[in-house]
Amino acid sequence: MNSENFISLGNKVLETELAAVQGLKQYLDQGFANACQAMFDCCGKVVVVGMGKSGHIGGKIAATLASTGTPAFFVHPGEASHGDLGMISEKDVVLAISNSGETGELLAIIPVIKRIGTPLIAMTGNPQSTLATLAEHHVCVKVEQEACPLGLAPTSSTTATLVMGDAIAVALLNARGFTADDFALSHPGGSLGKRLLLRLSDIMHTGDRLPVVSTDALIKDALVEMSEKGLGMTAVCAADGKLAGIFTDGDLRRILEGKVDIHSDNIVSVMTQTPTTAQAELLAAEALNVMEEKKINGLIVVDEHNQPVGALNLQDLLKSGVL
Repeated sequence: MNSENFISLGNKVLETELAAVQGLKQYLDQGFANACQAMFDCCGKVVVVGMGKSGHIGGKIAATLASTGTPAFFVHPGEASHGDLGMISEKDVVLAISNSGETGELLAIIPVIKRIGTPLIAMTGNPQSTLATLAEHHVCVKVEQEACPLGLAPTSSTTATLVMGDAIAVALLNARGFTADDFALSHPGGSLGKRLLLRLSDIMHTGDRLPVVSTDALIKDALVEMSEKGLGMTAVCAADGKLAGIFTDGDLRRILEGKVDIHSDNIVSVMTQTPTTAQAELLAAEALNVMEEKKINGLIVVDEHNQPVGALNLQDLLKSGVL
């Protein structure tokens, strides 16, 4: 088979699955709304169950729900019949996924779910199926055809189920007023979490690591301070501790082009008197935007009295994972 054949077959699969997803719009009905409301009102967790490919999709749906403000977890129906049903309580909601609605392992645990009193939501491709009729709420994910040319391998049907699961998760996210900060709390280890949670107070250099000289200092004193602290800059402070200016590697390059004596000239004569500063509570990602906009490599962090409390440079942002 040549490349054109592979590409042609790939296009047919995409077209079939795109049509399946488009067809889901007709099923965004009262059944969908009722299912969302049941999950929204749930005082416990959403327990997702499904066998085979539906189980794999169910695991992803449970993960998406859990990371967007709806506590959820996946239970394998086979394991549920051998003890894992103990994870389910009457405070939970069960979301059972089966394209046919006749999956034996699912139907086997329905009587126990009913006895516990746990509300049941079915997500199937057959509204007249056993599972659909036993459920309090039904979400239809029927597709016209599978992308598999044999009509056997779950393809369009699993894609439709996954997309409907995303629709439910996002609908609930909005209903709960779930924010980017909320999302970051459940993703603290990832780059997204760092961008949403990390503040300058978490990464800035403070105390003895903060480069600072007085307005009485000579240029050579500032250079020594910059060399020792290794941030490529130093804050320049007045007698009252307030920030008077900043001296950076860029300032040094500029003065070397002129007639300046680093051993006798005062730092005030060459410093930048109106430096860009930031507050400690500023998000590191926002600080990066400021630095890129101002085309600067470092920031002095000041308190409400304009006294330096920290400093950082682009290298610190790179180490933190924000950059």
